[in-house]
Amino acid sequence: MRKIVCCVLCAGILLPLTAAVGCSSPRKRDGYVMNLEYFPEERKLTAEATLTLSNRTDTELGELKFQLWANAYREGAKYAPVSQLYESKAYYNGKSYGGITIASVTGGTFAVTGEDANILTVKPSSPLYPDEQITLGMQFEVDLAQINHRLGVGEHNVNLAHFYPIPCFYGQSGYEEYVYTPTGDPFVNECMDFDVTLTVPENYTAVYNGTGECVAQNGKKAYHIIAENVRDTAIVLGTELKSVTATADGVPVEYYYFSDAAPEASLKAATESLAYYAKTFGAYTYPRYTVVETDFPYGGMEYSGMAMIASDLSSTEIPTVIAHETAHQWWYGMVGSNQYCSSWQDEGLAEFSTALFFGAHPSYGVTYENAVAASEKSYRAFFSVYSQINGEANTKMNRPLTSFTGDYEYRNIAYDKGVILFSRLKSVLGEKKFFAGLKRYAEQYRGKLATQENMISCFTAAGGNAEGVFTSFTEGLCVI
Repeated sequence: MRKIVCCVLCAGILLPLTAAVGCSSPRKRDGYVMNLEYFPEERKLTAEATLTLSNRTDTELGELKFQLWANAYREGAKYAPVSQLYESKAYYNGKSYGGITIASVTGGTFAVTGEDANILTVKPSSPLYPDEQITLGMQFEVDLAQINHRLGVGEHNVNLAHFYPIPCFYGQSGYEEYVYTPTGDPFVNECMDFDVTLTVPENYTAVYNGTGECVAQNGKKAYHIIAENVRDTAIVLGTELKSVTATADGVPVEYYYFSDAAPEASLKAATESLAYYAKTFGAYTYPRYTVVETDFPYGGMEYSGMAMIASDLSSTEIPTVIAHETAHQWWYGMVGSNQYCSSWQDEGLAEFSTALFFGAHPSYGVTYENAVAASEKSYRAFFSVYSQINGEANTKMNRPLTSFTGDYEYRNIAYDKGVILFSRLKSVLGEKKFFAGLKRYAEQYRGKLATQENMISCFTAAGGNAEGVFTSFTEGLCVI
């Protein structure tokens, strides 16, 4: 059924925000409470926020670090948000710039640091000891570039993703200060809770992950959004958005669009893929699933409980992109991994899951065998070209995103070689052990960040000898 998105008139959802520092007991899940307002004339997002953060390490923390992904859009950034290949597509009105300004942090001193002004370092008033929590107050503003991208004012919509200070990944050597990369997704996020109140002009509709309601008054709308146990909060604002809705095994599925000529077909791809993955990998745990057509230079982008798809996709590309981004609800959303250093672990598995979905749904005109064969053909062509040009091709899969020479190499290593890895593994283990291992992986590491070793252990527990296959692929030892 097609409907125009509207606001529900209800009372009193705006939450007061306080800034305080201290430890709380018993410990609750980490999370943000944010009060946001978007000003379209200035292309500005203002924010007052409180963040509850835990020390899950075994050492005291004298400083806390956060990724400032919004600063990748500022003028003079060392690491641009898009490659030269996609610049003209992304910057539809010529070069435009943005960035984040931190006005205050309550509970300690702060500085913007990092290789590319990409890190917020906060020194709390007293050290944060293991298993303790701290609550910080923050005020910041985000200037939005005119760009078709994850964060910015696009030609039709406003995309708000990775706009807030995000806790840095804490690895074996401490905080990892990752830089933005135009290739791949440099985001490594632990699960958190988000309680967001967003005020926008009344002609805007907000599409978001999680659940929410809306108050309309005095020429504005205030959305109150709750997203629990998710890796991120993301919002798309638009003045032209319409929607169609359905369910997948009881889960509400919504598709928002402004130019899609066949929205029901796109919704069908979302519902069928969500239902198939739930049956194949394990239950979908978010309260609803939302897909939104928006301004984006690549095929699509995943968030917990939500996916963006690019508005310039052809009718034949849309099902593939939706199926891929829906697979990310398992392999990124529910089960996380280090996308910066092991991008194949979610991208390769999501692409392979797409092949499985098409194999089980012949009406889309793509067989599992053809999808795998296409990845093999692409990878072999890449290997041949790079070997001839460079004398060799770096086929290692566990490598930082900054090591890739561009989109072509990244695509073939993370996506295509990832598909080949999982297809070989299925052949070696047999379907019963393979799918038992994947289900175990989905269940055991839900809400966590999993490593390659964690993945291998799940297949081993299912009765399969998977280590040799993984090692030969990820270390670049096998010949394909």
